[in-house]
Amino acid sequence: MKAVRYDSYGSPDVLKVVEVDAPTPAADEILVRVHAAAVSRGDCAFRSGRPLFARILTGVLRPKRHTVGQDFAGVVEAVGADVTEFAVGDRVFGGLAFFGHGSGTQAELVCVPESAPVAHIPDGLDFVEAAALGDGPFNSMNGLRPARTMRGRRILIYGGSGSIGTAGIQLAKHYGLHITAVTDAKHIHLVRSLGADAVIDRAQEDFRKRGERYDLIFDAVGKLTFGHCRRALVPGGIYLPTDGLANALWWLATKRFGSRKVFFEIPRYNKQLALDIKQLVEDGEYRPIIDRTYPLDKVVEASRYVETGQKTGNVVLTI
Repeated sequence: MKAVRYDSYGSPDVLKVVEVDAPTPAADEILVRVHAAAVSRGDCAFRSGRPLFARILTGVLRPKRHTVGQDFAGVVEAVGADVTEFAVGDRVFGGLAFFGHGSGTQAELVCVPESAPVAHIPDGLDFVEAAALGDGPFNSMNGLRPARTMRGRRILIYGGSGSIGTAGIQLAKHYGLHITAVTDAKHIHLVRSLGADAVIDRAQEDFRKRGERYDLIFDAVGKLTFGHCRRALVPGGIYLPTDGLANALWWLATKRFGSRKVFFEIPRYNKQLALDIKQLVEDGEYRPIIDRTYPLDKVVEASRYVETGQKTGNVVLTI
């Protein structure tokens, strides 16, 4: 089968589409023929080997894992002996934690544990849309955990037009928050359509200088730190990062000092994530946003585009 592989850290040029042996499902796994797979910011970070401290987990000099991709949509081709939830022919979507599974999803076939964040594709979605139900929603659900019990509070979402940002706005709306989104001028209509109550054009105005204070600040693009945003939080407010060693250090510091806190935890990849986003789609409260699609053999070009930081919603490989 064809799969995307890399043997050393580096630019998108290290990615190669190669022939590898097809996997065989274990007793508790399903074998999925992948029809679409997302290309995420996380995929690019793992491939580049940055930040450097992450190599403690991914491999110091060379990557321990050589296959690429975390999110997928496809059709069940075979099931292990112990599988009860899925059958051959089922349309499924899901995501795999990078450190928790050996297979990458940017491939023709992938084995997925039945207990992983995998679920049936909601009616009405095609494979490309379903492949976009992993990265943004899963990361936003993890990052916005404190928001679930803060109905009526004010949240600022920095970077409202990417995969995590478009998901974060829709989830914050579902949680009943008042949303201010920071984005580019060309995305203002989009973020309003997703549920933002107010929008700030980041090229025209610095949200930190507006004098407004928020109960929550969600950095959906990993470009800020708690130190930059602290004064824009109300006393008792919470900063929600999606990236950054500095924010991990702030998390440790604010656990003991100050009223404003950083919520920074390792994402939880579990079955409930997939089931929750499936339900939101079926209830009409969530829709995936697709920017571009590329065929599998154009994975280098797709990764380059993701790394520009200019994508709107999701970039998806078709297989």
